Amino acid sequence: MLRIRGAILCGLIATSAASQELGNAWGTANAESKHYRIVELPIPRALALECGSFVALPEGKLAIGTRRGEILIVDGAFEPLPNPSIKTFAAGLDEVLGLGYRDGAFYATQQTEVTRISDRDGDGRADRFENLSDVWGFEHYHEFAWGSPVQPDGSVYVVLGLSSSYHYKADYRGFAFQITPDGQSVPIATGIRSAGGVAPNEHGVMFYVESQGPWNGSCSLKHLKKGGFMGHPICFPGYDLPLGQQLGSKPQEPENRSRLHAESQRIEELVPYAVVFPYRRMGQSITAFRPDRTGGRFGPFQDQLFVGDYSLSIVMRATTEEIDGVWQGACYPFREGLGNGILAIEFSDRGYLITGGTNRGWPVRGNKSYVLERLEWTGVTPFDVLEITAAKDGFNVSFTAPCDPETLQDVTNYAMRSFTHHFQKFYGSPEVDETTPVVRRAVAADDGCSVHLVVDGLVEGHVHDFTFGAIRSADGDALVHNTAHYTLNRIPK
Repeated sequence: MLRIRGAILCGLIATSAASQELGNAWGTANAESKHYRIVELPIPRALALECGSFVALPEGKLAIGTRRGEILIVDGAFEPLPNPSIKTFAAGLDEVLGLGYRDGAFYATQQTEVTRISDRDGDGRADRFENLSDVWGFEHYHEFAWGSPVQPDGSVYVVLGLSSSYHYKADYRGFAFQITPDGQSVPIATGIRSAGGVAPNEHGVMFYVESQGPWNGSCSLKHLKKGGFMGHPICFPGYDLPLGQQLGSKPQEPENRSRLHAESQRIEELVPYAVVFPYRRMGQSITAFRPDRTGGRFGPFQDQLFVGDYSLSIVMRATTEEIDGVWQGACYPFREGLGNGILAIEFSDRGYLITGGTNRGWPVRGNKSYVLERLEWTGVTPFDVLEITAAKDGFNVSFTAPCDPETLQDVTNYAMRSFTHHFQKFYGSPEVDETTPVVRRAVAADDGCSVHLVVDGLVEGHVHDFTFGAIRSADGDALVHNTAHYTLNRIPK
């Protein structure tokens, strides 16, 4: 049994200035560090840790599913001064990119199956491996399988990547399944290209993240709607298979170089992106996401989504809302400068956000290998955009602290643009169909914490970029981040 313990003082180190520079995405690392520090946990390099998934366990422990096929149990990761010890619970698995825990058993999503893993004799090592589902095929390393945490009904949701972005080489690639506790595999949706994570959003509705590529102009959060088509038609042969037939007839083929908004009105099953992350400005390969349920221990963003990104080594925020039966919402910068490519994040109820991943594979900004890090709120609330929601004549914007009334009501402090992408079979898309909405009025709330913006030129189906100018807090502070991005699928009636 592997058991490793690191020294507190030599292992507990904040991310260096050099590492932050390499991880610089928005140029805000110094301002962010006053509110959220990055702490590297003391994990010996010999462990060669490559995190693929996390789950918080009872008694303050953390379980890690690794790319190398292990389940590791970490004791002490959530202590104020972390001095973690690590034990190997299971090994010999295959890229554990989803991990859940229920009733004493782990639910591991591997590339080829969902496995329930338990320790029957109580010696701290797995000795029972139950295959709950392996209905999908596997023929290519790019056919990643991502699994959700265990849901209240005991189910795990799995999203299956295609073969090298463009190809369908094995059964049910590009499908999503609900795997029930008794091993039933229920098809949920199709059209997935290359996911990076699957979990409930802040409202408890199942979402997944999609990477830029064919039929995806940029990275996005998508609603995993029952019977939904997520946009990539190369998976259509799966509709002819027994489980695919449960979804009914295949959707119409999307028109190449069209627009997703128009196609979603023509193709009933097609699900619009709920939140688009403008490429490179807000992520380049987004991955795991979790809602903050820490009760304020992580700062002012309770119940919002926190989203990792592999390529840029950053964590972002997102909020979603449902308008006329369609999900939409906004994304916001949060924290840059992490040590490697983020594949997994997890909250502790003590108020820490654990992050981990790898820099092996695709290029990443974080230059550290085999690191486990956590974000800690310093107790100093950042002056930042809290949330943007849609209104029939514009948007409502709230802030984390009261604003100076004069700057809050000055319409020159709000610059906007809107755009969309080609909906096409080619890889990614430039930002197209750009417009310039104009803020005509800014009506501040009495408490100074929010403002209603009356906007001319709203465009359904477009991402609406916000750049906030010289807005100041009541204490004279500038915003930590002065940009945000709202995906407006429906203008509220």
